[in-house]
Amino acid sequence: MHAYRTHNCAGLDAGNVGETVRLSGWVHRKRDHGGVLFVDLRDHYGITQIVTDADSPALEVLDGLRAESVVTIDGTVKARAEGTANPNLPTGAIEVYARAVTVQSRAEELPLPVAGEQDYPEEIRLKYRFVDLRRESMHRNIMLRSQVIASLRRRMIEQGFNEFQTPILGASSPEGARDYLVPSRLHPGTFYALPQAPQMFKQLLMVAGFDRYFQIAPCFRDEDLRADRSPEFYQLDFEMSFVTQDDVFNAIEPVLAGVFAEFANGKSVTPAGEFPRIPYRESMLKYGTDKPDLRNPLIITDVSRHFEQSGFGLFEKIVGSGGVVRAIPAPGTAEKSRKFFDDMNDWARREGFAGLGYVTRKSGEFGGPIAKNHGPENMEKLYAELGLGADDGLFFAAGKEKDAVKLAGAARTRVGEELGLIEQGCFKFCWIVDFPMFEYDEEQKKVDFSHNPFSMPQGELEALESQDPLSILAWQYDIVCNGYELSSGAIRNHRPEIMYKAFEIAGYSQAEVDANFSGMIEAFKLGAPPHGGSAPGIDRIVMLLADEPNIREVIAFPLNQRAQDLMMGAPSPVSTRQLRDVHIRLAEPPKAAPTEAASAEG
Repeated sequence: MHAYRTHNCAGLDAGNVGETVRLSGWVHRKRDHGGVLFVDLRDHYGITQIVTDADSPALEVLDGLRAESVVTIDGTVKARAEGTANPNLPTGAIEVYARAVTVQSRAEELPLPVAGEQDYPEEIRLKYRFVDLRRESMHRNIMLRSQVIASLRRRMIEQGFNEFQTPILGASSPEGARDYLVPSRLHPGTFYALPQAPQMFKQLLMVAGFDRYFQIAPCFRDEDLRADRSPEFYQLDFEMSFVTQDDVFNAIEPVLAGVFAEFANGKSVTPAGEFPRIPYRESMLKYGTDKPDLRNPLIITDVSRHFEQSGFGLFEKIVGSGGVVRAIPAPGTAEKSRKFFDDMNDWARREGFAGLGYVTRKSGEFGGPIAKNHGPENMEKLYAELGLGADDGLFFAAGKEKDAVKLAGAARTRVGEELGLIEQGCFKFCWIVDFPMFEYDEEQKKVDFSHNPFSMPQGELEALESQDPLSILAWQYDIVCNGYELSSGAIRNHRPEIMYKAFEIAGYSQAEVDANFSGMIEAFKLGAPPHGGSAPGIDRIVMLLADEPNIREVIAFPLNQRAQDLMMGAPSPVSTRQLRDVHIRLAEPPKAAPTEAASAEG
């Protein structure tokens, strides 16, 4: 017999009754029924019920153990008594009568419970992550992640992609988020950077002639964290040669749609080949974001022209000074009280906006100061244009276009949630396309890249030389699912003369391009194919499939929101000798001056 087990804890059923078996695992929970002790024994695979009584020496040993102790059980498989079978367990028809028990490891008092799914402070969960991962939901999430990655890898290989690895220690780039830097011991005063993405290397693989590349790539960005963002993350990085934008879409849609369908647990998924393509400007107008959640049926409309001449002076003044008015419908709100609309206005103010205007309507009667001042006839025209009915309300976001877009997008989401309009049980994909190549930076007072500086401009060199830079579109795209951006991608600018011109428009000299991107620009001078790709985020994919609101719930050992590893104590101080090895002397940040209150208390 094996030293630890003949079966795992999900491997026994009625066909094993009468057999002598050995199981190993964790004591999940215990139930004492007056001289008869029931123990749920758990391992990676499942749970088996162990039973022992006064006739077995195992009773005293098991009774004295805390939950999560690790044991090996020798016993006999028995059928459960009539009426006590558990149909929810693969092993629910049987139990194992324990004749002997070996304690492999005794558990002390637990910092958090494993049995059950109680909410527990994240600080404790991350500090004792190895215990937290034993919980059913966390174990299921991490296994889902493993299965999703295996499926992605298989589907990419089936599409003709080859898996390659790119360097972790690379050069710092002046573009993008902050790098994580690694000091060099052999080259004093110089640093490596952990990759924010394998962008340049994967393009160089195309220049090297490998045609279709992918990898499950680790990436690192030293940026402020959110629920859907981690400083260390993984992406399905891929690149293709001799392709158009359509070719990229046709290659990756079956992979994503297939993986989501495989793990959707009954939810519908946008079929491959049917992902809507929404131009960036249209998305910003209709949805108030370039990450639209298409489960929300509400559409934002620009109604500025209705208020060019209006009795509602505030909107007339905003439109007259170059601002905009955007309308967000609130269907079927006739039975909502005035408080619903006022609460929405208060919410907008808490979000940092001036406020959210509104019109109420019940049985065709308009209400609210906007409707009163704009006039019923004008309101009828507006409602008719928007296709709204006699019992539909309306919200307004007004101001400078950038501010109005942001408020309208947030309000669309809020109204959709408050009114229960978000479609459930589905994954809705779309592509956002035709991003602007450049934008005007109000702080720097100059034209700069709006997204990815290495994208090919639509119209190529001719567009750069003849068009207003702010009118030039890029072969650039994002893929979005249920309001989450899964990745950005582009058809790359592979021609040096176009790259120099694009950077010149953004204020960079040819010498600066050569200095900052020497590896790529030199490669492009030696024969580069047209190429493009993208990099869907694996953590976000799993987060969506697991229906988790926080990305840390699908990462085995995540950092907290302050980028700390509470379990391993990272980041941590290092010794003076280690600092000397990499030629670094610490400059401690200046201590803050004591406040008046602190001084007074002292």
